[in-house]
Amino acid sequence: MKYLTLIPALLTLVSLNVTAKVTPEEASKIGKELTPLGAEMAANEAGTIPAWTGGLNSQNMPKSPDFGRPVNPFADEKPLFTITAKNMADYQDNLTQGQIAMFKKYPDYRMPVYKTHRTVAYPDSIYPLIEQNAQSASLIESGYGLVDFDTTIPFPIPNNGLEVVWNHITRFRGGSAVRVATAIPVQSGGAFVPVKITDRLVWPEYLEGGRDADKDKNVLFYYLQRITAPARLTGTALLIHETIDQFEEARRAWVYNSGQRRVRRAPNVAYDGPGAGTDGLRTTDNYDMYNGSPDRYEWTLKGKKEIYIPYNAYPLLNTELEYDELIGAGHLNPDYLRYELHRVWVVEANIKSGSRHIYSKRSLYIDEDSWGASVIDHFDNRGELWKVSEAHNIQFYDVDTPWMVAETLHDLDSGRYLVTGLSNEEPSFIKWGGKATRKDFTSAALRRVGR
Repeated sequence: MKYLTLIPALLTLVSLNVTAKVTPEEASKIGKELTPLGAEMAANEAGTIPAWTGGLNSQNMPKSPDFGRPVNPFADEKPLFTITAKNMADYQDNLTQGQIAMFKKYPDYRMPVYKTHRTVAYPDSIYPLIEQNAQSASLIESGYGLVDFDTTIPFPIPNNGLEVVWNHITRFRGGSAVRVATAIPVQSGGAFVPVKITDRLVWPEYLEGGRDADKDKNVLFYYLQRITAPARLTGTALLIHETIDQFEEARRAWVYNSGQRRVRRAPNVAYDGPGAGTDGLRTTDNYDMYNGSPDRYEWTLKGKKEIYIPYNAYPLLNTELEYDELIGAGHLNPDYLRYELHRVWVVEANIKSGSRHIYSKRSLYIDEDSWGASVIDHFDNRGELWKVSEAHNIQFYDVDTPWMVAETLHDLDSGRYLVTGLSNEEPSFIKWGGKATRKDFTSAALRRVGR
């Protein structure tokens, strides 16, 4: 596989137990040669990827009537071309192994490719934190936790694959948000029953009173999820305190089961434990493309590559569409998908000797602008390609936040797939901000929302 040349500051891979911080000279490139998040500022040589000029943000875009469903700024654009099973070979250098497999398995699959727009932007208040992280943050000796890290993106100038993955795990998602969305397991023939979910995600910095040095020690974020439909799953709820140093303290998780009517600790809400409401299609660490402790894999940074990835997927927010129109046998309706050419970090994860997971290898393609994993190819314990996941992202420019509006996970063996996050039939999608306290993320709170 051909990779782009890494910029000079990234050429040296360092041992995880002596991770070097970048020098002040290297850090000074942030905001000049590099964007405030560490991506290459310049356009690519062919001009097919433009320079980053600030992204779409609350200063340069008109306000949307609904901040949870921003107006599509590219509604008038048409595809530059469409990749199909017939012409896929012409574009395979810019596709992942999993994407190529989708064309081979589904002859009707299409990938409409549009003009590339580098829309990612964070709040101005976040940028200085990231620049400081470049010179202060480091991995603990094992690599499975962080020290001297503030809020988001510890390694804007990464030295190894694990640092890139930590950027994905810690990337900014608005600070505080409540989502109403669906997880839809789709059978091979296209049949499905939506599972409706309400979840809440809050960083300690965005709680009332802000981060508490003692109460929020080692907490990256708080997460609460409740299933509201169908009836057989209603009342199932999940609470997570995601830890930063997962070597010292594993993720804290609790579940409320409506049938048992009690809260219990849930250590299996990790790694390849099954995801609730997904018909066995998703592991716990498949959610948000990848989450949780990275300790079961060896992570190798392969370099950068230009890949066609889902981007600026505003059509997937259209409330005039029903799920029946979006969801088909094998894959989503390509008429409502949008792909663009972007630079991605390529990280390969191989299962460690002595560790266990249903995926022996993962190939991650992580967007350089947002640090969000955009495509991940998953391999079984025979080393065969098994599943491919894609994140359909947009820029929520009203609140300076890039995030997914849907993520898909395709089982290439069974022909089934899972799409998570669609909200077309929901009255609202995301509500940003809102007051939250630590009491909202206790086992007592979990019991209340379950009931």
